[in-house]
Amino acid sequence: MSVSAGVTVVDYGSGNLLSVSRGLDHCGGAIEVTDDPKRVAAAERLVLPGVGAFGKAAEHLRRLGLADAIIGFSRSERPFLGICVGMQLMLDHGEEFGRHDGLGLIPGRVTAIPATTASGAPHPVPHIGWSPLQPGRADWANTVLHNTGKEDSLYFVHSFMAVPDDPAHVLATCDYNGRSITAAITRGNAIGCQFHPEKSGPVGLTILQRFLERQ
Repeated sequence: MSVSAGVTVVDYGSGNLLSVSRGLDHCGGAIEVTDDPKRVAAAERLVLPGVGAFGKAAEHLRRLGLADAIIGFSRSERPFLGICVGMQLMLDHGEEFGRHDGLGLIPGRVTAIPATTASGAPHPVPHIGWSPLQPGRADWANTVLHNTGKEDSLYFVHSFMAVPDDPAHVLATCDYNGRSITAAITRGNAIGCQFHPEKSGPVGLTILQRFLERQ
């Protein structure tokens, strides 16, 4: 599984750097982990991981001067991947512990997963576990989800969900007790995954490899 692709992982104190880096390394990525905005802006491919609260993650990015570097990188149409909170930060704002500005790469917001099922019964939040993906748009060809099957499940752990303004930016969803949860988003050459590909076994590693193969 070697593609020898350069990939920069953003270190801003809120990402699961070790498991993400291991996953990318397994797929043949030539990895650089950095908190240097200049290195981020010059990256060949960029990965923004994330765990924890949206607001604190966004604050760290801005305090370190990384937010502007990421926004500038995205305008170049080089491959970009946001994972979990890193995906959520791609949107305009998040509503966790108040309203906080995101990166604005994809118009939309991040809001709490409803505390009830579609039928009104209470269910656990956060949403933790393995879920299969459903198409948000018909064609996954030429995306990181190419050939991902309906029987393939990915690993999720999150309490908030992305709600893009334009449904065309929703690449995939998953079902959580009748609630449709955004699982992947896309705009141009930017992709976001709410699930953790680095923790999702062979299916997730294949998704990471397809990201490394993007031009």
